[in-house]
Amino acid sequence: MEPLSQMNIREVQEALYRDPSPRMICACQNDSRQGVRRLAVQLVKYQQAQVLEQARIQQLLVEENKLWKQGYLLLAGVDEAGRGPLAGPVVAGACILPAKFDLPGLNDSKMLTESKREKLFIQIQKQAIDYAIGSAEPAEIDALNILQATKLAMKRSIEGLTIRPHYLLIDALNLPDVQLPQLPLIGGDHLSASIAAASILAKVTRDRLMVQLHSLYPEYTFSKNKGYGTSEHMQVLKRLGPCPLHRKSFAPVRQETSIS
Repeated sequence: MEPLSQMNIREVQEALYRDPSPRMICACQNDSRQGVRRLAVQLVKYQQAQVLEQARIQQLLVEENKLWKQGYLLLAGVDEAGRGPLAGPVVAGACILPAKFDLPGLNDSKMLTESKREKLFIQIQKQAIDYAIGSAEPAEIDALNILQATKLAMKRSIEGLTIRPHYLLIDALNLPDVQLPQLPLIGGDHLSASIAAASILAKVTRDRLMVQLHSLYPEYTFSKNKGYGTSEHMQVLKRLGPCPLHRKSFAPVRQETSIS
């Protein structure tokens, strides 16, 4: 490689990309050109961020590591999206991650922007050993109650897996109807990488579905509110009453049903 002093800034940047070693960074830090020194600062910050991100991901694998060491090699994280909305299904995801994966930014779906969720959704699908989605429809929610419907959606997501997991890591809930060893983790979507991945699968799937359902009942703007009881949604609900996608057992909808 030619001496640093004989390279222009673009060539230095390319050299740093090929060789981000401490020696190369030190040479850039001592260069007389401000632009070259700035490249070194940016690279150091990037490397530090990478170390922190790797440490954060390892923290998300504490429960997985315990179970892997016990011989449970196929761990399925299970989580839901859509317990709170007034309309639409509750959707659950089940996801088996490999021991080694590359999912920077993996986190509880509620902590991520829509664009980041969409990106991770695709990456999780590509890297997961197996994954599946299950759901329970508004009529089932009304018949069973939201808690039991959520458990049903989770059960369906697990049954949708083509590979039978050895163990389940579930966000907050226990599934007595599923004959697999399981660990309910309160706040599991920010404690377990497997549950976080399942939460993203469930959230993105449900959001996309609500966008599609918007065309059936555009007055309720489901593409925007995803079925949640926003002020705009409530105003339309008061004016038109519920549609077939609404959960009539939920108090705000039940109230408007009785009024209409």
